[in-house]
Amino acid sequence: MISAIILAAGESRRMGVKNKLLLPISGEVLISNFVKSVCASNVDEVVVVVGHEAEKIEDVLQGQPVRFVENLRYMEGMTSSIQTGIQAASAESEGLLICLADQPFIETSDFNRLIHAFTDLFDSESSLIIVPVFKGLRGNPVLFSSQFRDIILQHKGEGCRDIVLKHPECVREVEMGNDNVSRDVDTPEDYKMFCTD
Repeated sequence: MISAIILAAGESRRMGVKNKLLLPISGEVLISNFVKSVCASNVDEVVVVVGHEAEKIEDVLQGQPVRFVENLRYMEGMTSSIQTGIQAASAESEGLLICLADQPFIETSDFNRLIHAFTDLFDSESSLIIVPVFKGLRGNPVLFSSQFRDIILQHKGEGCRDIVLKHPECVREVEMGNDNVSRDVDTPEDYKMFCTD
C-alpha cells in the first residue's frame, strides 16, 4: 500500500499576496491539476495536508478522492506538514510518497515510474528511499518506505533532505524522462515562465 502525502499548507510567501496553489495554470487551478495527477496514479490513498487558507484549498478539491488533514502548526514550516500527513496516513502503508503541491508539470506517469521502482525493489530492500533524478539533479516527490516513518516523525530539520543524505545506503535514484520533478512555482517570475511554456 502506498500513501501519497500532498503538502498544501504553506503560505507561499515568495509568491507575494497570492496563494500560489490557487493560481490558474493550463486552464485549471494549480493544486487541483496536481491532485488529479496524483489520484490517477497507482497510489492507494491520498492525504492532503492543509493549513494556510485551508477552506479555499478544500473547496477547489471537492469531489476528488482525497482525505484532508489540517496542520495547525503550518507556520512552523514544511516538516510540521510532513509529520501531520504521515501521522494521518494509513498504518498499513508500506510506502510514503511526499509530494510538494507546487509542481504543476508532474504527470501521473512520473508518479507511477517512482511507485513501480519502489514495488520492484521493496521485496528485497525493505529500507528504501526512492529519489527522482533528471540529468544528475535530484527532485521531488520522494518515496520513503514505512521503516522511515518514525525517523521522519522525530526529525527536527526542514523537510526530508537531511534524512535522505544521512541514509545513502537506502537511496535508489530513478532516472526520469523529463525535468517535471525539478520544476516548481515559488515566485511570480516562476509563474510567468510556466504560463508561457
